[in-house]
Amino acid sequence: MRNIILTIATVLLSGALMAQGVFSNKTQSVLEKVIQDYPNHFHNIKGELISQVQKTAEYKSTLQLPGSPSCMIVLTGGSEAVASEGYSWTCTVLEAESFEKARERFHDIYGQLSNSIITSGKQKTFILNGQYEDPASDKKSTRVVFSLLPAVGDMKKLRVELLLVNEEKGYKILLSVNDHDPMLGAVTVN
Repeated sequence: MRNIILTIATVLLSGALMAQGVFSNKTQSVLEKVIQDYPNHFHNIKGELISQVQKTAEYKSTLQLPGSPSCMIVLTGGSEAVASEGYSWTCTVLEAESFEKARERFHDIYGQLSNSIITSGKQKTFILNGQYEDPASDKKSTRVVFSLLPAVGDMKKLRVELLLVNEEKGYKILLSVNDHDPMLGAVTVN
């Protein structure tokens, strides 16, 4: 089974290499740098402390997507109830009043990331893979969860999420890199 998965990943990788050059867009380039720092708990891209409450600290990110209003890193320390730490990099990509504008940008970002080539700090190459879910204006949120193929070592825990949220005054698109929950896929929430 593992050989089949590796063969599929190799085929996808070769097809993706032909379809796009590495660093073909700025979103993918910034995301690659974030992913490269994931094993370091984003230590190298952690900027100024924004806030700290109990065992959660929020920092500005030194890496920001072009045109993004904000990017931050959140570190959550373990406690007796939660035995492990958590860490995430989250970037607000867009805040818009128009659903059509948000939907179009969500699709555009998905297209920039889907099947893109990611090279880790150890010069291992991965493909970013996620199933697209078309947003609907009557849904509270739409989430596409990407994973790295082949998933090996620490990178098995990594997930990249693209999220479109319907808020009171409009729509927000978020892109995040965080710890992996293997039970999640692309989901739409009412």
